[in-house]
Amino acid sequence: MSMADDLDARARAILEKNDRGGYTVPTARLYPYQWNWDSAFVALGFATFDRDRAWRELEMLLEGQWPDGMIPHILFRRDDPDYFPGPSVWRANLGPIPSGGISQPPVLASVVRMLVEGGGAEDARRGAATVERIAAWHRWWHTARTPDGCATVATVHPWETGRDNCPDWTVGLDAMTVPDDLMPYTRMDTTHANPAQRPSTAQYDRFVAIIQAGRELSWDQKALTETGPFLMADPGLHFILLRADRDLLALAERFGGPVDEIEGWIEAGVAGSDSLWNADIGAFCARDVRGGTFSDGVSSASALAFYADAGTDAQRASTLAHVERIGRAATYLMPSWDPEHPAFEAQRYWCGPLWCQMNRMIAQGLAEAGHDALAARVRDDLAAVIGQSGFFECFDPVSGAGCIGTDFSWTAALWLEWASPSAAKGRAG
Repeated sequence: MSMADDLDARARAILEKNDRGGYTVPTARLYPYQWNWDSAFVALGFATFDRDRAWRELEMLLEGQWPDGMIPHILFRRDDPDYFPGPSVWRANLGPIPSGGISQPPVLASVVRMLVEGGGAEDARRGAATVERIAAWHRWWHTARTPDGCATVATVHPWETGRDNCPDWTVGLDAMTVPDDLMPYTRMDTTHANPAQRPSTAQYDRFVAIIQAGRELSWDQKALTETGPFLMADPGLHFILLRADRDLLALAERFGGPVDEIEGWIEAGVAGSDSLWNADIGAFCARDVRGGTFSDGVSSASALAFYADAGTDAQRASTLAHVERIGRAATYLMPSWDPEHPAFEAQRYWCGPLWCQMNRMIAQGLAEAGHDALAARVRDDLAAVIGQSGFFECFDPVSGAGCIGTDFSWTAALWLEWASPSAAKGRAG
């Protein structure tokens, strides 16, 4: 058996091991529930050997959708004391399943389109059944998470971006005041992973303070956006949603759906991209909505402009130059934070490590923009760190060492669907 064949078999075994009866946990103990964008990417892996199971993953995610359209970032189908913050902390029971009170990057429409266009009649039937529900989620983003006077969607919590402790959020977190009556809490993540690779205590205090604010507002999402303690516009959320709107439009045109409304969202998204352009460093950056201050570094989310087909020619050229520069500074593309920035930490969660799902989207965008060689490097670098270290949550972009969670579902899934030499479909370069 070749090394690639062995990795293929290990990846399938990880997905099967992390299956909890129709939904998948990212990894045992550290993340014992169903996560939103994890499930979307995991479905792509299951689809390489069990398409029914792939669709079931997405359908079970949709089971947790709130009446207002939001699909939460976590679905708590049981209460596991190994995880903090669990359902008793969030107290966000507005949907049919106890959940977190925030969302996560909306990649679902893009994954559904891939499954539909790469499949047959049954894929089309199941994909068609998701369109109105995904449209309701996107509508939620464009209403509940689009503050008055803001040109893009915004986020009320760093966890909602999926890039939890990225230095992008320093501006907004530093502007917060942790309340004197902050609820007492005990972290569990640092018992399952190296604390040096996880967010700091000061950051966690602020993360929990936002949850406390949401509880006090009874999880009124528009109120949390307008009055909550944290509000930043994120190029990651913006570009992922813009791409998802484009993919949702293709589904709506095929199966029926609110085409005119989606076209309006796309038009607004394209126009709003400029508000995230930090001319001082020549990159798309996170921005504090209330104060207007930009973050001061290039993140992997900056490179998603190509995935969204957004930005002017000059902005895209500058973004490409940053990616190429970072590629010279790091052994493996694409780090979550610029290795030449003082806040870079090669193994601390979103302060530096390479993440498979970001590589997947970045490479797809680069390839679609005609940058095939760079797209291939982004894919091949992911394959190289997996070959070296295994199926970790993320990877040190300098040494290639695996970081944090082991036997990780989306890493296994995207190996099967995209990075493995045996992947026949879905490659971005």
